[in-house]
Amino acid sequence: MDGRAARGTLLPPESSERHYLLVFDGDSARMFALPEQGEVVIGRGDGADLKLCEASVSRAHAKVSVTGGQVRIADLESQNGTHVNEERVVGTRRLSSGDVVTLSSATLVLHLGRRATTGPLFVDPATMRQRVEAELERALRYFRPFSVLHVSLGTKTADRPRVELALQAVCRGLDVASWTGADSFSVALPELDDPGAREHALRILEALEPLAPAARAGVAACPSDGCDVDTLHSSASAAARTTAAGDVASGRDAFQTLKLGDREVLIADPVMMRLYGLAERIARSDLPVLVNGETGAGKELAASALHFLSHRKAQRLVTLNCAALQESLLESELFGHEKGAFTHATATKMGLFEAASGGTLFLDEVGELSLSIQAKLLRALDTQRITRLGDVKERVIDVRVVAATNRDLEAEIRAGRFRQDLFFRLSGSILWLPPLRERKRELPILARAFLLRACERSAREPLEISDAAMQRLALYPWPGNVRELRNVMDYAAAAVTEEVLEPWHLDERLGAGFSVKPSASTEPALPAQEPTTLPALTNLAEEIQTLERTRMTQALHASEGNQTRAAQRIGMPLRTFVTKMKQYGLRGK
Repeated sequence: MDGRAARGTLLPPESSERHYLLVFDGDSARMFALPEQGEVVIGRGDGADLKLCEASVSRAHAKVSVTGGQVRIADLESQNGTHVNEERVVGTRRLSSGDVVTLSSATLVLHLGRRATTGPLFVDPATMRQRVEAELERALRYFRPFSVLHVSLGTKTADRPRVELALQAVCRGLDVASWTGADSFSVALPELDDPGAREHALRILEALEPLAPAARAGVAACPSDGCDVDTLHSSASAAARTTAAGDVASGRDAFQTLKLGDREVLIADPVMMRLYGLAERIARSDLPVLVNGETGAGKELAASALHFLSHRKAQRLVTLNCAALQESLLESELFGHEKGAFTHATATKMGLFEAASGGTLFLDEVGELSLSIQAKLLRALDTQRITRLGDVKERVIDVRVVAATNRDLEAEIRAGRFRQDLFFRLSGSILWLPPLRERKRELPILARAFLLRACERSAREPLEISDAAMQRLALYPWPGNVRELRNVMDYAAAAVTEEVLEPWHLDERLGAGFSVKPSASTEPALPAQEPTTLPALTNLAEEIQTLERTRMTQALHASEGNQTRAAQRIGMPLRTFVTKMKQYGLRGK
């Protein structure tokens, strides 16, 4: 012990320049400041620099080394091992700010307080992506804030070296930036939520004002705006495009509203923006359109867009669900019938082709039609004439047909269940709607919008969606797509009595299982620039509760909901565990 450099201290650091460990040991939590240079032995023995009281911790369990601003940890052949972010330490491992170190049932969280390396603020795009992926994994696993900032300079003649120098003066040590174009760059902002990131962005714009007075910025936060690299970058970039020079916009507000009759469509995903742009161009013609997509993906909204963006918008949009009627009724619905044409035909009835005259006929689930109905539909489309059942008179129709299906019609053709000539007739143009799980930019926006509308219909105060609940929504696969999301938000507005929607409120609709996939690597790749300044200190009690709830959730998941085994995993008395489960709203078996 005497040969080591100065020990750390159990007192809170007096300066944000210091590295420190947040220590959760038994029923206590404290801060342990690390030395500027040297080693700290952690264990249960009297000779340990950082002494822990947990009985499962070895007398000399692990060693933390601080050299040249870098922090590394090594296991000292302890009985139960040392883990970083749930991965066992083999040999020596380099630590980053926010890493969670587990020694049996004791937990340490590292905060780096000053620049750990002399690497540049700006890095290449590959390093930037690697850094954002690592920060995202940490943010999602441990419920830590993380945001991405996109800055558009508004000029392609800005002096890059001067821009980088200006940013160096205002950015924190743990920030990292990368150029994304001739006049734009992005900045990764660990430990900053949406309000904090917007405040930081305003300081950056102020520093850039002499160099790029037209600069503007957009911010996207995890998980409220997305949970993956591409979604956050897309959201921040879209937000920057919507705001004025010198201002900052949030990704949650970066969407378009399309009015379709008495409906409103929210569009944020780049693919959906291009799709509705294509729909607007196609709508100008009378070309038949086939809309492909999974159930609940919004095929009817696409049909509405094709109608209300066309010259036929003043006339009717008539919809028929081809899967909802028996074959014997479908022909009458489509073509109409005369009185006495069949049993119970007590009056003449106009068919949907006639009802939609001058407008649009939307045939939903067209892949469910029988071959005989397909043949009659094909003739009507080819001749633009129909004949009512029980009549011999042909009637001219003026209808634009939009069809939709969730089936692979080309596979149905090969199987002999769908006519190839009808497929060619219906597919003058094809629109493919991606499922909701692939429209990650839109999911949080739609969730908030659906929940707000549901609360308004229920005449109740608006519900907020917590970050943990939004993370759960983002990671759910949504087999029922937009329809399922809307139903879940309707349920939440009706069933949740609190003011904030939490993950456990969604158990009944989404299932109780929830996990975040861990990294496959034993040591995550680190960026060229380490986190270097201490994040703004948060309330210690809140930080303890956040980590405690996270560990309890992970223990319940690992124990398949068994409360006794989960409590044993983290060394917490069962009675305390059950009490805290109620406090945090957790559920088990």
